[in-house]
Amino acid sequence: MATAGGAGKGLVLLRTIPLFHGVQDPQLEQIARAATPRKVGRGTAIVRAGDVTDSLYILISGSARVLNSDEEGREVILCILGPGDFFGEMGLIDGSPRSADVVAAEACELLVISKTDFLCCLQENFEIALNIMKCLVVRLRDADRKIESLALMDVYGRVAKLLLDFSELLGGQRIVRRKLTRQDIAKMIGASREMVSRVMKDLEGTGYIRIEDGQIVIDER
Repeated sequence: MATAGGAGKGLVLLRTIPLFHGVQDPQLEQIARAATPRKVGRGTAIVRAGDVTDSLYILISGSARVLNSDEEGREVILCILGPGDFFGEMGLIDGSPRSADVVAAEACELLVISKTDFLCCLQENFEIALNIMKCLVVRLRDADRKIESLALMDVYGRVAKLLLDFSELLGGQRIVRRKLTRQDIAKMIGASREMVSRVMKDLEGTGYIRIEDGQIVIDER
């Protein structure tokens, strides 16, 4: 994206990313020139917990898991990122190391913006700073809801809630388009894969969900 043509394509791309909503084209062009494209394969660790935070990452295509693990190798998935999502901003703001691993769940295309360029963007563009704050508020509320569900819901309820949270209303149907394995769900809700499989089978058997073309369709009747 360093070339003039690359910056032009980058400008079109940046307009579609929620982080940059409201930012004027001259500022977007500056960001596009500063951003570096990167491609990673499935299973690649994009960042590791404890690494020095030196850049912001924006996911253009593919998906990635944000996760933490203990000394015994047990993992918990904090969230799953999709196109338009970004990560790495917290450490850039407070100077802390990376707080979690981010691993590509499939082949990903990313834009990487250095810490220096990112901080300049914040100083010069109130819209970006406001969008960052909105995102952090959403993540905090999501964390509150997750803590609440872990404390108050059984596994059945946690699975159902997660599917609803990941669903989108498309053509009058509520559909989970993002690929979620049973293992992913288990690691996100703090349950075993076997228990999640039993709950999913029960939800299918009772007609609450069905699988169509690899996607989960939720029956809201």
